[in-house]
Amino acid sequence: MFLCHCKVKEGTVRGRPHPAKGDIQMKIAVVGTRGFPGVQGGVETHCRQLYPGLADRGCDVTVFARKPYVDSAPYTYRGVRVIPLSCPANKFLEAVVHTFKGVLKARVIKPDILHIHAVGPSLFVPLARLLGMKVVITNHGPDYNRKKWPPPARMFLRFCERMGAVFANEVIAISDSIAADIKNKYGRDSVVIPNGVDLPSPPDTENALKKYGLRNGRYILAVGRFVPEKGFDDLIGAFNRLELEDLKLVIAGDADHEDRYSRALKAKARSNENIVLTGFITGRPLQELYSHAGLFVLPSYHEGLPIVLLEAMSYGLSCIASDIPANRNVELEEERFFEPGNVASLADKIREFINRPWRAAERRRQIALINDKYNWGKIAGRTLEVYERAAR
Repeated sequence: MFLCHCKVKEGTVRGRPHPAKGDIQMKIAVVGTRGFPGVQGGVETHCRQLYPGLADRGCDVTVFARKPYVDSAPYTYRGVRVIPLSCPANKFLEAVVHTFKGVLKARVIKPDILHIHAVGPSLFVPLARLLGMKVVITNHGPDYNRKKWPPPARMFLRFCERMGAVFANEVIAISDSIAADIKNKYGRDSVVIPNGVDLPSPPDTENALKKYGLRNGRYILAVGRFVPEKGFDDLIGAFNRLELEDLKLVIAGDADHEDRYSRALKAKARSNENIVLTGFITGRPLQELYSHAGLFVLPSYHEGLPIVLLEAMSYGLSCIASDIPANRNVELEEERFFEPGNVASLADKIREFINRPWRAAERRRQIALINDKYNWGKIAGRTLEVYERAAR
């Protein structure tokens, strides 16, 4: 959860008079993320970039994070104050308990806008409205489609999504396909504001490559959490079919909650000495892996708008991805998509693109596309516009 005092345009907010431009400070409380930095997850990456950007625009931001994932004492990150709240480290309960506590904390603060991220936390939109708050939600994708959820949990998450779509004052969707789904199911218009990415300055060091025994351009990279919908078991199966001794597969990530799937995935990876599991990494080591990979692969069954794919493209990497609506929102060439779950097709795509020349002009064109369409500065500005409209 975040608290943000944002300077807004001239106008009346909650009945206050019209002071000069820049004099109004809008309080924004935001809930729905585990916290940052150093916490894996798409929503976490989204919030880690968005809210410091709002702080740069004159916002006073306070984050109410989840204690199992961050330091227990309050701290400051890039102008954002982080205050952890306790919650169970349990995939079924942590979001519900944390969001409930967060909404009550927000009511004490009396924000102009409560911003809720993701489908599960949207359960508490009606409560927030009953407590007198105006609410903006961001739908990061239909979480109930994730393989990790049993049928009862999927039904519950669909209900949470409905509560958000029906009762929020404003709805943000991170992609056109999510916006169309919301419109089709609930008759609700939403504002499309995508995930973003900052253009990197690729490091000239190769310490991570030395650590993991990698050669520049001769490894495949995948990044993400160890959950079934990421398709990493398919990727390992496809890599095992290649039988190329000079090529390695690197998967950067780990499980939030160790389970049968993550343990089986790690065991499957250990059976091939050319597969490297780095665990969850960030900062320079991850930058080095992005900078020197020969190919990036995203084999997911489910995504909202894949930040890891945007990050890989921002480094100018040659990329292939599973043919799902969320990945189609990112402008890859048609031939770079493969059928999700089709291990043979994935192996063929890897074999084709790991050996295909990736020209400097193609790399520059891809980086320019990412910078134009997925710029965090533009995203922060458009988010403030939604806040202002909801507040008025």
